[in-house]
Amino acid sequence: MDPDLERSQVLLEQVARGEDDALGELYEHYGERLRRMIRLRVDPRVRARIDEADVIQETFVEAAERLDDYRAKRPMPLFLWLRFLAFQRLGLLHRHHLGVQARDARKEVRLDPRPLSEASSHALAEGIAAHLTTPTQGAVRAEVRERLQEALDGMQAPDREVLALRHFEQLSNVEVAHELGIDPPASSKRYVRALARLKNVLAGVLSGFDLARP
Repeated sequence: MDPDLERSQVLLEQVARGEDDALGELYEHYGERLRRMIRLRVDPRVRARIDEADVIQETFVEAAERLDDYRAKRPMPLFLWLRFLAFQRLGLLHRHHLGVQARDARKEVRLDPRPLSEASSHALAEGIAAHLTTPTQGAVRAEVRERLQEALDGMQAPDREVLALRHFEQLSNVEVAHELGIDPPASSKRYVRALARLKNVLAGVLSGFDLARP
């Protein structure tokens, strides 16, 4: 057995026994990867209402309770299984907040109509704009983010998704292939094509901006 996988399963068993230190070690090992997924998938309308750390901790607790079932079936690599559980939990929180408090939540930010299964173009644009601009370029960053979001909305959903998985969630090509239900060579080709399209989008969006100035 993979030593990393074996250690993770031991930690999940310790979580099931109520050992808090194991939760901390799991969080250190997987927390940031899960956090990247949550940031991309959370609906902007309820971002302020959802605590990423709580989602991740509850995911580990659920995984500990379902570890025997995972071992018996092994439906996917362990991290992708944890990511799947976190994804499901995020979906439950979306339904709760947007169902019970939708009227107030819709006033918070512009709507993103895509379902949870797709990365938010708002989050993608925010991440790209932050990478391209400095904190002192606040007004420029806001305009770049707005134009990027509009451009990303115009891209095909599979292109946005493979970019989100590879570039923002930083999944490996093998992990992305598993998530998309295709083989690794096809996943790699899809990513290269999507990256080329993103570069074209960026060229159009950034024309007229002088990002070298603070």
